[in-house]
Amino acid sequence: MDDSCNYAGHQFHIPVMGTGFTIDTPLRVARFGISSVISLVDDVLIEKVRRYHASREGEPREAIKNGHPDPRAARITAYLNLVGRLVERQVEALKSAPFEPGSEIQRFFELLPDTPLRKLYLEMQSASVLSERERLQALLRDCVQPGSIDVNIMTKLDCARYRDGVQLPPEFNDAMAALRGYAQSDLRSAIVFSAGLNQRLYNYMGEFPDFFPGTDGKLKKRIILKVSDYRSAAIQGRFLAKRGLWVSEFRIESGLNCGGHAFASGGQLLGPILEEFKQKREELAQSLWNTCVEAWKAKKVRIPDARLAMRVTVQGGVGTAAEHSMLMSHYGVDATGWATPFLLAPDVTAVDDDLLGQLLDCQPEDVYLSDSSPIGIPFWNFRDSPSEEARRKRAADGSPGSACPKGYLRFAVTSSGTPLCMASQDYQNQQLAVLKEQSPRLTEAQVEKVIGKSCICHELGGSALRKYGLNSSVTPAICPSPSLIWFRRRTNLDEMVSHIYGRQSLIDEDARPHMFVQELSVNIDYMRQWIAPTLNNGDQNARKNFREFAQTILAGIQYYGERIVDFAPRNPERFLEAIKSLEIEVHRVLAQAVPHDTASMELS
Repeated sequence: MDDSCNYAGHQFHIPVMGTGFTIDTPLRVARFGISSVISLVDDVLIEKVRRYHASREGEPREAIKNGHPDPRAARITAYLNLVGRLVERQVEALKSAPFEPGSEIQRFFELLPDTPLRKLYLEMQSASVLSERERLQALLRDCVQPGSIDVNIMTKLDCARYRDGVQLPPEFNDAMAALRGYAQSDLRSAIVFSAGLNQRLYNYMGEFPDFFPGTDGKLKKRIILKVSDYRSAAIQGRFLAKRGLWVSEFRIESGLNCGGHAFASGGQLLGPILEEFKQKREELAQSLWNTCVEAWKAKKVRIPDARLAMRVTVQGGVGTAAEHSMLMSHYGVDATGWATPFLLAPDVTAVDDDLLGQLLDCQPEDVYLSDSSPIGIPFWNFRDSPSEEARRKRAADGSPGSACPKGYLRFAVTSSGTPLCMASQDYQNQQLAVLKEQSPRLTEAQVEKVIGKSCICHELGGSALRKYGLNSSVTPAICPSPSLIWFRRRTNLDEMVSHIYGRQSLIDEDARPHMFVQELSVNIDYMRQWIAPTLNNGDQNARKNFREFAQTILAGIQYYGERIVDFAPRNPERFLEAIKSLEIEVHRVLAQAVPHDTASMELS
């Protein structure tokens, strides 16, 4: 590639959404240089979508059945290889397209942010001499690079698998088989690990050469860790580095102001977390590099001539071009992640028309932090999704619970010793029977605690199944972030990219709170609704944790108060008023929950 390309790529990526919403997003956006992430949770869904696209593209579509020696890994490998081949074809077609209005190659360059490559494109557009215009067009064609086809594994979803009633070896567990499926694929991309450290899974990664530098000193497969704070990044990064596994990116996600599962991080707010990364990023990179080099020497791996790149990106609640630019400039992150707004872009995500209509009619109370996840982690839910409506109807009909068609979340061990999913009919019926033995007159709260769990491993892929006519009876679940309520119109890839880069705005920015204010508000709601009710039993550790949570929030508010102009240069007064109001709310929650312990926590 000519150095004058100066290709910098896009400044955002599309994170994984559910199990199905980004299942084929790379086929929609990768040729335009945009990276996105496919979930590897549901291999049954992956297999159905593979056969759907293979049939459309004239590719072999023979089913990989359960009788295959390694069905889960084989399905994942086959699908990822298919997506990789199709994207390669798309890119070759794009590169050979004429530079004319509406062509894909013109669209590629018009979508780019204001980078040297886009300026080169504009220079070509204005060139009046035909020979110069053709020279620049040839150069631009050589500069086209696709976005990365990345994958995601939620490390905790690592259920054991059985065959003929016999438990299979650990490498056939869900997460490990998914890792193997990716590692054996032809992709040159990245795997995103979320939900924390899984030692067995991380150790297993060391068995695949693609995660180590090749003879050219480059990585074929990169590692991305999704983390909620610096400490988690350092611990996981060090664990991997000792095994010669280099972390190419730390993807910082707001603990609560995000879609899907929400991981409260002790009241830590995104601004202070990013500040710590900004201050310690170079120290962390050099430390992990030194550790990796020692491991590579021991393994006789080719050591790259220069330190490999270690990107830092951020996602969770970013909603305006001003916020995107602030995160890039103030904290020096390499890119931002945009998820929920793309749910309203059906040319990007697998959202069926009926569900899209519901999202467009969304009211603030429709998106709520729920206890509906079977893995016991707070989960952003959509109140009237088909999944929730079906769950409530089953309960009203006296048959609570899901049939549990896939069983990826079978973690609860019952009296019989058989792992079950907490959203399944078997588990809920057993639990209700146990509760009735203990107390014949159950309270509504006791019952709801059992029957409120949703079938998310199957139904988060339901929208893709309905969109492609693969299962018309499925009742889709969806897990948007609170930012959904500000995006109230159907959109598309071009409009969303223009919104991200500030060429147009899709929302009422005057009405919407700043992303840091929104995250602060969500944390206070969590403190009030999730932590405070646990204090009634007099547990001193719970009281201590509650106070520490509040103190961490107040420290974050102080941090924001000292840097208001950096975060909200256009309207600092509004930002200050919002955080002061929320600071008062923190103290109000404290006074109600622990009335005798707040004397030392004065307003800053």
